[in-house]
Amino acid sequence: MAYKKTEQYDESSTHGLIDHYKQVIDLIGEDSEREGLIKTPERVAKAMQYLTQGYQMDAKAILESAKFHEEVSEMVIVKDIELYSMCEHHMLPFFGKAHIAYIPNGWITGLSKLARVVDVYARRLQVQERLTTQVLDAIKESLNPLGVAVVIEAQHLCMMMRGVQKQNSVTTTSAFSGEFQKQATRSEFLRLIGAKLS
Repeated sequence: MAYKKTEQYDESSTHGLIDHYKQVIDLIGEDSEREGLIKTPERVAKAMQYLTQGYQMDAKAILESAKFHEEVSEMVIVKDIELYSMCEHHMLPFFGKAHIAYIPNGWITGLSKLARVVDVYARRLQVQERLTTQVLDAIKESLNPLGVAVVIEAQHLCMMMRGVQKQNSVTTTSAFSGEFQKQATRSEFLRLIGAKLS
């Protein structure tokens, strides 16, 4: 399956979302027919479809669309990959950066594809813990490397805007496989990305 980015959405889904968002606006005590809100349900529907487009994307197809045979076995790192996702518990955004490394085992992929894999899983209703392991698993299954490492650092609006309301908290999650389960390799990766994990 070839990777093809698309922003085409099912029209019936769009209309369904518009109707539901109109109801939400009315149910919270606003008037969905007020001038400033008339087009809001449509805008929110399209925004939600964009923010969850990862359900229509295939991470393995993306990685394999630029998969090359190379006899290298040095660590490949792409760090500070911006990510934006939606917490599945409150449907509020969380955002931050991902750091990915892998050690090739005969195959490499285009560097931009690693960033696209983050988008595939971030553009869904998510929890950060699952997002981290999904990125790792996709790279592991597609490239069969000697090891993969993924660290994600993010801030969650569900903690910042509501509930505990802690503005400066950052959540860090990590997943390691293969050679990165060895202390020396993992430590080198963490040093290179500037992360501090106990």
